[in-house]
Amino acid sequence: MAKLFMWLWSLVFVGFFVVSKLVDSYEFEEFFFNKTEGVFLESVYGASAAGGPTPLMVGLTLIHGAGARGAVCLDGTLPGYHIHRGYGPGANSWLVQLEGGGWCNTIRSCVYRKKTRRGSSNYMEKQIPFTGILSNKAEENPDFYNWNRVKVRYCDGASFTGDSENKAAQLQFRGKRIYEAAMNELMSKGMRYAKQALLSGCSAGGLASIMHCDDFRNLLPYSTKVKCLSDAGLFMDAVDVSGGRSLRNFFGGVVQLQGLHKTLPRTCTNHLDATSCFFPENLINNIKTPLFLLNAAYDSWQLQESLAPRGADPHGVWHDCTLNNERCSPSQIQFLQGFRIHMLNTIKRFAASRQNGLFINSCFAHCQSERQDTWFSDNSPMINNKPIALAVGDWYFDRSGMKAIDCAYPCDRTCHNLVFR
Repeated sequence: MAKLFMWLWSLVFVGFFVVSKLVDSYEFEEFFFNKTEGVFLESVYGASAAGGPTPLMVGLTLIHGAGARGAVCLDGTLPGYHIHRGYGPGANSWLVQLEGGGWCNTIRSCVYRKKTRRGSSNYMEKQIPFTGILSNKAEENPDFYNWNRVKVRYCDGASFTGDSENKAAQLQFRGKRIYEAAMNELMSKGMRYAKQALLSGCSAGGLASIMHCDDFRNLLPYSTKVKCLSDAGLFMDAVDVSGGRSLRNFFGGVVQLQGLHKTLPRTCTNHLDATSCFFPENLINNIKTPLFLLNAAYDSWQLQESLAPRGADPHGVWHDCTLNNERCSPSQIQFLQGFRIHMLNTIKRFAASRQNGLFINSCFAHCQSERQDTWFSDNSPMINNKPIALAVGDWYFDRSGMKAIDCAYPCDRTCHNLVFR
């Protein structure tokens, strides 16, 4: 049954990508950003299962007290999470992962989204595989396998940050309340007694883990060791191939639609516009809690949807390059090297702090902590002969300082580059 589940996921991944590439230019603006990150996340399951053991399947738990607090998904349904209990030395340690899955930036795209698992618990899977950093096997997840591991489902469309509504469209933008309701539920289930805790997230969830990092620290006693991990959440306010700013325009729609100027960190909005404060580069230097940034220097999602989306590349000059890095021309690689340099310049001040960690590898990838093949396997991506799982573990447990920055493409032969057809 598990193998059938994985096979069906792989069909969804391929089919979803083909369908998303067929949308017309009007739909692209509203829907493409809403769909494609889900495609990248869905690839997690297929990649993790390929040739490996059957992953742990964990059931969905709805937060029944959330409705009374107004903590609901886009369509008003209850939010949920998946939990697998820790044991032994990990019984009082907690790993909380905030799910990713894109954003919606218009009424139309959010109405579409509320008919999917990204906007309604009615459509969420009743069970999901726990792989990578969520795995319960020591050989797959050496430092966190016996912790209490939780995945909080994402159904608000704005990285768990909104707190408003649109009554006319019957949309609830309650991501901030969902986050708070989930944390209250976990505290009641034993997290209040945690000796160690790690807040993590991938992609839109990686952005959310940055946004909520200090909030998470403040939930727990001072004696609790608390850190945060953002995987593929370092979305850059970068110039696209046409000279515009596709992602800034998109994020601006998310911020305006959900009224995020009211909920984004004041340490940022007191001197920058709200859209700028949805970009991690303007947040990371003000976070007091130790934070680890895991990111590909040539992030596949950002390449496809921020640097060279169809709207910025109407003639399809970048089409082949965005699907397969080996099809990029020398001039396109040069442009991407500029993006990498922008990323590295952005994190210089962040990297100067002894408490923070980095793993910036020169891969065409997106979300490397949830995939078993990239998190910890026989041929995992490495920097200085250290795979991602051990780099994060060394940083979390203070075994060594971790500031790993890869040499520029194409020097790294350990990458698991994403290739699309």
